[in-house]
Amino acid sequence: MRLRTPALSFTRVFAGVRVGIAALATVLCFFVPSLSADTIVLKNGRKIVAANITESDGKITYQTPSGEMSIPSTIVDHIDKNDLAYTSAADEAKNAAASVHVDTAPVSGYDEIAALAVHNNSVDYEYLAQLDGQARSGTPVDVDKDSAAHHLAAQFLVRRGNTNSAVEQYKQALIFAPQNTGLLLNLAVLYLRESQFTQALDVLETAGRTSPNSADVAKLEGWAYYGANKLDQAVAEWKLAQKLRPDPDVAQALEKAERDKSEEESYREGETAHFDLKYSGEATPELAAAILSALEDDFNDIQSQLDYTPPEQIGVILYTNQAFQDITRAPSWVGALNDGRLRIPAQGLTGVTPELAHVLKHELTHSFIAQKTSLRAPTWVQEGVAQYMEGLRSGQFATTLLQAANQGAPPQFNEMEGSWMQLPGDTAAFDYAWSLAAVESMVDTGGTGDISRLLDRLAVAPSPEQALEESLHENYPDLATQTVQYLQRRYGK
Repeated sequence: MRLRTPALSFTRVFAGVRVGIAALATVLCFFVPSLSADTIVLKNGRKIVAANITESDGKITYQTPSGEMSIPSTIVDHIDKNDLAYTSAADEAKNAAASVHVDTAPVSGYDEIAALAVHNNSVDYEYLAQLDGQARSGTPVDVDKDSAAHHLAAQFLVRRGNTNSAVEQYKQALIFAPQNTGLLLNLAVLYLRESQFTQALDVLETAGRTSPNSADVAKLEGWAYYGANKLDQAVAEWKLAQKLRPDPDVAQALEKAERDKSEEESYREGETAHFDLKYSGEATPELAAAILSALEDDFNDIQSQLDYTPPEQIGVILYTNQAFQDITRAPSWVGALNDGRLRIPAQGLTGVTPELAHVLKHELTHSFIAQKTSLRAPTWVQEGVAQYMEGLRSGQFATTLLQAANQGAPPQFNEMEGSWMQLPGDTAAFDYAWSLAAVESMVDTGGTGDISRLLDRLAVAPSPEQALEESLHENYPDLATQTVQYLQRRYGK
């Protein structure tokens, strides 16, 4: 997501109102990647968008991208139901994971298997190898035990953030139980979380042959096709899923896909090794070709700096300005959007202008970060790195940021982890500026290698701050101090 005209927006934040700086720095607004969520409205008027909201013992507890959080119920005015738009296919797959599990209930001695497969906070691979040996005999009981043990190990590894090892556990189990639908669906969910849509579809094709009337298979196939930019197939699978078992989440995903499909039916197409482009008749083939060429150059640069290669083609949609607003329903300050596909308003352009070049690289960076971190990067990391990669620097904001820090309003990174989509434009500009400055300070200290290491840890660490501590040996207050000192040293002369 890229801020429209960030310099002007940021200037307005501080225009003649010094007392407002501290308040802006403590805005609470979180976004949980889900098709539906609730909004906690605080008595001071601020809002927290969250999922799984519960109230007990005088506290409101809710889920955010950083994990479970709570606030005193005394500061809450009320809770509103809220529908949020535009999540990625991998986000949807995460939501589906809770309802797609291997059936271990019939397995004799399940509790014993669970205790032996995972204990002392680790997987017992010797025990799993023992069960593999027994499963080779082919008896249904031995195969069921082996499947249950590998499933338990996989789920433990998923909770630890080790998705690749979890995938291997399901693959091993499927050697002896190749038609176990539960194992296949769980494996497909992991592939979707990693944006490996083609591999997910291969697994789901097998599951579909085994269980042709499974609503879960159709549901996940819809998300896999949507992530692979195959809207016709996504719509067909979600319609089948709704016929087999109506599901409100699928209904909303289907509505979104049909809206995309209706808009894009008359669009022309272009393709390269890494991109699948669709564009309206208002854009020329020459513009489309120039954009694809620029994106390929950006892909190579970001790939080198972040030490990561996305496994699938990335979808790119060029809209008219009105179509961009109608389809994305984004706030007016949003200049482009990445929800798994790069959605860019390109009306009136005949070539890749400097501004468009910045937008393309910014949004493409989001795809790399989302996939490298398995969608676990907080917003300040996403936007800070994206701005840095597109070439923005903090010079024009440094004086104002330093004034804010001197007046007791240093960056509060824990409050910048969730979505900024609900923020006013001026407030969002404030967060964009601090995020860029923080990333600049990291690169100044350890180069882009530090950014790559942070992204790697974000994929597996329990929280963003812990990922920061494990990769760069500093917490949020340390990073805030480092950021302010960097601004003083680099721009404060």
